[in-house]
Amino acid sequence: MSGDSPGPHARNFQPQGARQDPSPERPFWLKWLLRFVFWGAGIAAAGLLSILCVVAVALAVAYPNLPDISELSDYRPKLPLRVFSAEGTQIGEFGEERRNLTPIAAIPKVVKDAVLAAEDSRFYDHGGVDYKGLVRAGLANLNRVKSQGASTITMQVARNVYLSSEKTLTRKIYEVLLTFKLEHMLSKDQIFEIYLNQIYLGNRAYGFAAASEAYFGKPLSEMTIAEAAMLAGLPKAPGANNPVNNPQRARGRQFYVIDRMQEAGFITAEQAAEAKKEQLHLRDAADPNRLHAEYVAETVRQLMYAQYGDSTYTRGLKVYTSLVAADQAAAYKALRKGIMDYERRQVYRGPEKFIDLPNDPKELDEAVDDVLNDHPDNGDVMAAVVLKATPKEIQAIRANGDAVQITGDGLKPAQSGLSDKAPPNIKIRRGAVIRVAKTPKNTWEITQLPEVEGAFVAMDPRDGAIKALVGGFDFGKNKFNHVTQAWRQPGSSFKPFIYSAALEKGFTPATVINDGPLFFDAGTTGGQPWEPKNYGGGFDGPMSMRTALMKSRNLVSIRILQSIGTRYAQDWITNFGFDKDKHPAYLPMALGAGAVTPMQMAVGYSVFANGGYRVNPYLVTRITDHKDRVLVDVQPPLLNETSRAIPQRNAFIMDTLLQSITRAGTAAKAQAMLKRPDLYGKTGTTNDSLDAWFAGFQPTMTAISWIGYDTPRNLGDRETGGGLSLPIWINYMETALKGVPVTDLSTTPPSGIVTVGGEWYYDDYAPGRGVSSLGVESSAPVAPAEALSGPAISAPAPPEERNRILDLFRN
Repeated sequence: MSGDSPGPHARNFQPQGARQDPSPERPFWLKWLLRFVFWGAGIAAAGLLSILCVVAVALAVAYPNLPDISELSDYRPKLPLRVFSAEGTQIGEFGEERRNLTPIAAIPKVVKDAVLAAEDSRFYDHGGVDYKGLVRAGLANLNRVKSQGASTITMQVARNVYLSSEKTLTRKIYEVLLTFKLEHMLSKDQIFEIYLNQIYLGNRAYGFAAASEAYFGKPLSEMTIAEAAMLAGLPKAPGANNPVNNPQRARGRQFYVIDRMQEAGFITAEQAAEAKKEQLHLRDAADPNRLHAEYVAETVRQLMYAQYGDSTYTRGLKVYTSLVAADQAAAYKALRKGIMDYERRQVYRGPEKFIDLPNDPKELDEAVDDVLNDHPDNGDVMAAVVLKATPKEIQAIRANGDAVQITGDGLKPAQSGLSDKAPPNIKIRRGAVIRVAKTPKNTWEITQLPEVEGAFVAMDPRDGAIKALVGGFDFGKNKFNHVTQAWRQPGSSFKPFIYSAALEKGFTPATVINDGPLFFDAGTTGGQPWEPKNYGGGFDGPMSMRTALMKSRNLVSIRILQSIGTRYAQDWITNFGFDKDKHPAYLPMALGAGAVTPMQMAVGYSVFANGGYRVNPYLVTRITDHKDRVLVDVQPPLLNETSRAIPQRNAFIMDTLLQSITRAGTAAKAQAMLKRPDLYGKTGTTNDSLDAWFAGFQPTMTAISWIGYDTPRNLGDRETGGGLSLPIWINYMETALKGVPVTDLSTTPPSGIVTVGGEWYYDDYAPGRGVSSLGVESSAPVAPAEALSGPAISAPAPPEERNRILDLFRN
């Protein structure tokens, strides 16, 4: 080995101070990538730390200020006042929010499935915020497919119950925080129940139970897949997706919900296909079969507000009434028919409005829609616009597009408007807005909205329960309740109360009274001379008191009142519930010159019907809260001597007199039509035919019908209570008495009664002891001493009042 050869470690040797070879350097791009990663990680960490700080601050500041949601564990939304008939048919609802609080257990599965599919199919899987749903919605919106929202049901509850709808970051933060709080404190079912009852669905309906009634007129339990899908499509845009306002858009939204239900596995493909084919029947506000009891509902609302104040409209009170749905429907139809039958006999007053109709079909439809929006249908009295009019035919179109053709007898009510000589405001021509109605033969006839008004009330005379009440022709047209608010002259229908007073003064049904002329000079009356007349004129001479009431002879009634004394009669009528001050103590009181309401007449005639007891009418039978807990339970009063108004024998004899009227008197049509003997009543027509009445009863039902103008005016020379109001009463009783056993009061006379020669008497006023005659012989006394209780003519009233009363009864 030579000395020049290196040693074993020679390759690792480097002279001191010598430089080592550098290692391979990283590429330039890698250096910057590493720097970027390090910087990014630092920035992300700082950002995350900042976010955590912001969240911490938000939680520290916002969370303590979140609303207290503990009350939602006992969820109590604003619930409207609801009014029901005796059978449970809803007749009224009052409140800003139409809502029917329904427990989740009572909500059918098909409704819950439809809502979950439409709004939050993973509701039971996420913790309040659906992150998968957020991604899915973002991708769907990015790809421009049908836009999808990311709000979960819990988030919607937080927003709808506690927050506003403004779109701000602060509101969104509060929404998310509230969502977590709700999920922590409430169960999923509790949250879902709140949603199903709280969400607004258009048409003033809050919650699905209310929407089911509002849109389909049926309870939630009867929902089909198609109907549930339609309702489930509403929360996103209750105005735009409303099937009433926008049927086409609502249908599209419904199909989307059905598809989502199928995708979520809630329904099969076959069920989805069937649901899409189903024809939906929306509730029609003008449904002729709808129960009309608006005057009753309003009366109840006033009673409840007087008791509960503003909370009446939010605490979910349910008020059950004594109203019988079938009876109420019969009363409503009978009154409207009676008024419209009268209206057909009146002079045609002309179209309601005239418009210029364009020839373009599209513009024509718009013009018709615009004008008929201001002239809506009134039940079966419908509005239409005339397209063509001749003396032999009218062609018109209704708001729903139906064509109307009127010919023949259908033109008769408006012949004056079809004449070439008709004034411009009466003439029926193209562009005229008219009223039409269907005839029993299913043809059209022209008609007009009535100016006359009416009232009908029926009650059980045994306890005062109101069974039917119609306060006017149409509540929307006139909210004045004529049953309780209209003070009108009762005319001859008031005579039975004067006759009842006479029985206590010795008169009997057999007392002979002269139907002869009477004249009261100014000195006798203290005012203007008065010569009363019978309806239709003429005098029939002496007749029994029974016959006089059957024929409704005015002169007989005046003689009776003159005999017993006006002061006594004025006191007597208060037994029947009439106000003393509304019936001045003058002779015209015998002809019904005072003032009564139809409700007072029902109370008064019920005294005759129940054997002499005074019962107070009542309407409310039960009040419950929103959980059906009973707050008030009204028990019908029992008849006893503390409520006696007149002697039983007085009521019995008056019943026989009133029965004679319906058998052979001015109301004979009643028994002829209804074919039962247990009918009692009296017609009433005031002087100058300002008011037409029929007041009558069967022992289980008292009913009063009235027709007149709000501003009193002549109904017509031939219009009477027997022709106007009696048919209404008969039409109602056909329904109300169906299946009711006959109860003839004349077969069970009370004690203190005797019968002689087929006539009834008080036993102490039997023939020879009572008043046998009155005014028959000029030399005979007017009545025995015991029959008088004061002067025949009472002290004069103030001149202006006296003259007003007497003027009403002078021809």
